[in-house]
Amino acid sequence: MSMDELARTDPLTVAERWKGEGRPVAIATVIETWGSAPRPVGSHLVVDAEGNFHGSVSGGCVEGAVITEALDIIGSGSPRILEFGVADETAWRVGLSCGGRIRVFVERLD
Repeated sequence: MSMDELARTDPLTVAERWKGEGRPVAIATVIETWGSAPRPVGSHLVVDAEGNFHGSVSGGCVEGAVITEALDIIGSGSPRILEFGVADETAWRVGLSCGGRIRVFVERLD
């Protein structure tokens, strides 16, 4: 699959493909938003154990932090809910300064 084809592929399809290749995979899903959030509820980001990723939960604002958490979750198997927003100093560090808040559920796909 070319990079161009991959860019147009749904993250859930990519997750299924990566799992089929034997890669450990985590998926992050936007489960709630408040205010001016860059991506809607239901948006996905998939991450493999090598740190490869596909999709988006924030249009780039918090992807780095979500990927770091996803890698930890791949290892531990313990899902968690992450929250980012302008009232949270983490949000400023990762770049979510658009006035919104997002809640993201991250889980390992077994």
